[in-house]
This record gives sequence, C-alpha cells and structure tokens, in this order.
Amino acid sequence: MRIVGIDFWAVEMPLAEPYAISYETVATATNVFLRLRTDDGVLGWGCAAPDRAVTGETPESVLARFGDVVEPALHGENPLARIRLLEELAEPLRTDRSALAAVDMALHDILGKRAGLPLWQILGGYRDRIPTSVTIGILPVRRAVEEARRRVGEGFRALKIKGGKCLEEDIERVFGIRKAVGAGVELRFDANQGFTVAESAEFVERTRDARLELLEQPTPRGKPDQLAEVRQMAPLPVMADESLLGLRDAFRIASVALADMVNVKLMKVGGIAQALHVNSVARAAGLEVMVGCMDESALAIAAGLHFALSRANVLYADLDGHLDLRNDPAADAVILEDGELRPTDAPGLGFDPVMALAAR
Repeated sequence: MRIVGIDFWAVEMPLAEPYAISYETVATATNVFLRLRTDDGVLGWGCAAPDRAVTGETPESVLARFGDVVEPALHGENPLARIRLLEELAEPLRTDRSALAAVDMALHDILGKRAGLPLWQILGGYRDRIPTSVTIGILPVRRAVEEARRRVGEGFRALKIKGGKCLEEDIERVFGIRKAVGAGVELRFDANQGFTVAESAEFVERTRDARLELLEQPTPRGKPDQLAEVRQMAPLPVMADESLLGLRDAFRIASVALADMVNVKLMKVGGIAQALHVNSVARAAGLEVMVGCMDESALAIAAGLHFALSRANVLYADLDGHLDLRNDPAADAVILEDGELRPTDAPGLGFDPVMALAAR
C-alpha cells in the first residue's frame, strides 16, 4: 500500500452569525482540506484549521507547507507507517501544528478504512458518544440570554460563556444566563486570556452563587505564573487552553501545577497521535481533560471526537466549532443528538469523500 497522490485546497466557510471573544471577532473560517490517495483506492482525509493568533498559521502558509513539505515527504510511502511519517514531519512542521494535524488525521483515516473500523474503536473504544458544550460569545446580556435559551432548547446541557473584555458585563451575563437556563445546565466560563489575577479573583468570588463548573484560561499564556496564582486561590477548577500548545507545555503545566485541567485541541498539539501523548501526561498528573476545537469543519471535529471517545479520562468535550459554519463540505461527518456527539458508523473518520469532491 503506497500513497500515490496528494491533493489539498482551501475552503472558506462563513459563520451563520459572527461571534466575539476577548481579543477578536470572527465572521468566517477558512479550513484547508487534505486528501491522500493510495494505490489500492483508499482515500485518507484531513483538515487544518489555521489560526494566526493561536497556531501562528494562515491558510496560505498551510497550503505552502502541504506543497513544499508534506507532498514530497509522503509520496510513495506506506501510509500505515504513520508514526514514522509523523516523526519525520514533526521538525519540518514544528511551527505548523494544524498542518501536521491534518496529515495525522488523513493517516489515521486510512488506518481505519483499511481495518474496516471506526477510528474510535481502534484507538480504544471507551465510549460511543459524549456530551458537548456549545459556546455563547461575548454578546449584550439580553442577547446572550436569548442565545442560551435557544441552545438549551436544542438539547445542550452545557454552555461555555465567553468573556474577558469587561468584568462587570461578564458577571451580569453569567447570572442572566444562569437565571434563564436553571440549575440543571452546566455553565463554563472562558476568559480567553482577558483577565488579570485580581480580576480573576473578583470574578470567581462574585459569581460563586452562579455555580460555574470551571474557569478557562483567565490570564495571558505568556505569564504562566499568573495562571498558577489563579489556580491556587480559585475554589473551582482552572483550565489551561492557550497555554497548552504541545507535549512540552503539557509536561510544564503538570509538573508545576499551573492548572487543574487542560483543553486539548488537535490543531494546537498537532493531531491525534500527539493528543494521545498529551492525554497520558495529563492522566499521570491527575489533570482532567477536555477535548476542544477551533472553527473547524465537521471533519476535524470528527477527529477530535474519535480521540475523546477512546480515552476514559477525557471527561469533557467542547466540539462545537462546526455548528454555525455554512457550506461545510464535511457537514455530515459527526452526528449531534440532544447535545451529544457521536460518530458515524463508517470506517476511519466516517467521512464520505463525495461531498468534498462536489464542493471543489
């Protein structure tokens, strides 16, 4: 079995409605799709979701890496030797994590298809579905409450509330949503690096009665001591997100107890193989794990889902990056029912390539 062809192209997907976080407003997402063709007709699919602010990449840089680095490295190789291939690409793609993640997905997809099994079963098969949270962006309080009600009406039982721009509005938004959705819905708060330590302390103290489940990345990733300080004083779990960009970061977070939890995103760490390593470090350190996402096609969401379903200590999922994307060529790669995500029954990542071919 050999790789005989490599195709890649960018797809721009507008959001149904732009959303705001602490440092930007997002109206569209451009993902780069990757297709590996083998000599026996198996197709492996991957997807990169570059984000300059998080991964340091752009769609143009990913396309360039696929052409200059990935294509010559993979052409003629056995795709089942995926660990060797990923090791050989690790250094050339050291600063191109979403590009590496796409290659990793495609190689895993081929493995599942060759075996005739969904990938989550090959990786471990711990569970067959997982609840996901859905994001409420930084909105005026009334609109945020309306959005929260809408999402709960759709079946979601966990909401991630974005903030970090205005402390007073964040507090008002949290209490407004809690009052609207009741006690049975989990509320998670993500400041996206927007708070100081003092603001984090005030936010945590003043929102105690809202019973938040966790506080995600309150302080800047470049100031790890601040994250540790928040963790030490906060009565609720503190999660590292932007502070975790790979295995070395996971070890640092675990070894000096910077956080109680970590948000593992395939686009940040470089794919499923690296996510499994990060997860092992987290488990050894007793850190709880959430699988998260960027603004990603459902194909990439499927990869994160297969990883999450394979491991017992991946307790939380925030896999909603595909929900509001228009013109997603892989929209059916995952199934959402009553706030829970499950994969298709098809082998590999469970994605039908006919859809992507039609979108080209």
